[in-house]
Amino acid sequence: MESARLGRTGLEVSIVGLGTAFLGIRDPNQAAKAYSGGSGIPAEEDLGVATVHAALEGGCTLIDTAPLYCQTRSESSIGRALRERPDLAAECTVTTKVGQLFAGVDHSREAVLRHVEASQRRLGIECFQLLFIHDPMGVPMGDVLGESGTLGALRKLQREGVVEFVGVAANEPETNADYVETGEFDAAVVPEAWSLLNQWAERRIFPAAERHDVGLVMATPLERGLLATGPVAGREYLNRRYTANLFEHVGKIKTLCDERGVPMNAAALQWCARHPLVAATIPGARLPAEATANAAAAEVEIPPGFWRDLDPLVRHWDVAIFE
Repeated sequence: MESARLGRTGLEVSIVGLGTAFLGIRDPNQAAKAYSGGSGIPAEEDLGVATVHAALEGGCTLIDTAPLYCQTRSESSIGRALRERPDLAAECTVTTKVGQLFAGVDHSREAVLRHVEASQRRLGIECFQLLFIHDPMGVPMGDVLGESGTLGALRKLQREGVVEFVGVAANEPETNADYVETGEFDAAVVPEAWSLLNQWAERRIFPAAERHDVGLVMATPLERGLLATGPVAGREYLNRRYTANLFEHVGKIKTLCDERGVPMNAAALQWCARHPLVAATIPGARLPAEATANAAAAEVEIPPGFWRDLDPLVRHWDVAIFE
């Protein structure tokens, strides 16, 4: 698979990676439980391990995770998958996050150090190439960036050789932009801001990333699966309330893809990765088949004429319309 430079980190990562928020969950309508408290998380470790293996075998060299995902089960599944396939693990960059757990948000220095130690155990990784501050929304920026806060803890870990680079990963584009604009961060995971239906990143994130050479990893490129297949009757889309008008618009994109013989997921993922400031996209995969399909989408040869015809259908929908 083609790779790209992740900003000033200099890391080379596959243009399509693996997002693991719902790793090992069979039923897409059960995905919301991955973030819920208590028992009953429907993530299956064997299925998660097989999904990671499928992504690695497909050429993905970037895996993004977090303690929040499936209440730490995603990290545990990834750790086991890497132990079982050391041949593929050697070429892989695994990133995780600090500050956000299913029990709540804690961006204090002490909590961050605990989070990293626990992630080291689950993932079997002693030294991380890249760690992200996770969802600092609602926390004063001064607290996050201060010596006694999240960034202070990560700088300490950098000095100790536990982590090489630090980034930010906020689920709100405005918050991501605020942090990228500081110039303090080497990379950013950017959800909810870059897809065929959402180009918010052009407003503030892309200009700041270019100014500071911040490596960008774009999450939610398939809009919770809608841009992988088109609308599916009875399907629930996590954190989305799509309108009939939006479904109609996506139908036009799907028609163009079908007429040109271009898989819809390939069009959606490659469109995201075509931007010169984007190093990678990380579509989520619950199952091995999804990981395989996403990796294969990066390899599809799409003629230049398709992009010209797709361009008029690239439209920003106000987030209030579909979320």
